[in-house]
Amino acid sequence: VQLQASGGGLVQPGGSLRLSCAASGFTLDYSAIGWFRQAPGKEREGVSCISPSGGSTYYVDSVKGRFTISRDNAKNTVYLQMSSLKPEDTAVYYCATDPIVRPTGVDGCESLPSWPSYYGTDYWGLGTQVTVSS
Repeated sequence: VQLQASGGGLVQPGGSLRLSCAASGFTLDYSAIGWFRQAPGKEREGVSCISPSGGSTYYVDSVKGRFTISRDNAKNTVYLQMSSLKPEDTAVYYCATDPIVRPTGVDGCESLPSWPSYYGTDYWGLGTQVTVSS
């Protein structure tokens, strides 16, 4: 199970980008999906998460009010709309599925920070680079 993140690029401070997370060969319908980022020399950080239905979302404090996560299950894709970008948002962004199969109604976003511990380095792929700079 591997997802492909795309949509990154170079943007000036205050600008916007929309990242996409697509899956092939399997459906995302039943999984919470999380966005992570990793800046050079730093640990991978959980940024945002969305429940399987899309009815519940989570954001790390540093992006609240600036980032919006959404999903289109018909397109098997999850999006991260990033606005008012800051230089400190510069990182490689990755997406991931909830590593735990949970009962219906339990979305797993509350445990987002623990997701990386379930995955080896090979899971994350190349991610998509976001660079915020003038």
